[in-house]
Amino acid sequence: QVQLVESGGGLVQAGGSLRLSCTASGRAASRSLMGWFRQAPGKERERVGMINWSDGSTLVGNSVKGRFTISGDRGESTMYLQMNSLKPEDTAVYYCAAGRGPFTPERVEYWGQGTQVTVSS
Repeated sequence: QVQLVESGGGLVQAGGSLRLSCTASGRAASRSLMGWFRQAPGKERERVGMINWSDGSTLVGNSVKGRFTISGDRGESTMYLQMNSLKPEDTAVYYCAAGRGPFTPERVEYWGQGTQVTVSS
């Protein structure tokens, strides 16, 4: 049973923008935390940002701060990642995740299938 469905990845030139979407269903939709991780070849999975449905607060990592924004619609169980001013180093597979915290790769309960984002120089 697929609980997190992502969309919106693709190929973009440096400086461009993309928006990722993730819709939760089933038990994943009841979790208070949703967020995005990414993993580039040969690197560890890195948390990009997250949203706390309990109070609507969002958090993005330092490497993307000022360029990426997380938003969501709790009623639709859908979260978005708006990525602006993309850089080649943003190239990775982006994963949607849901859980109750702490929001680390080891403790995430549900993962999406991943969507490739490739930024060309």
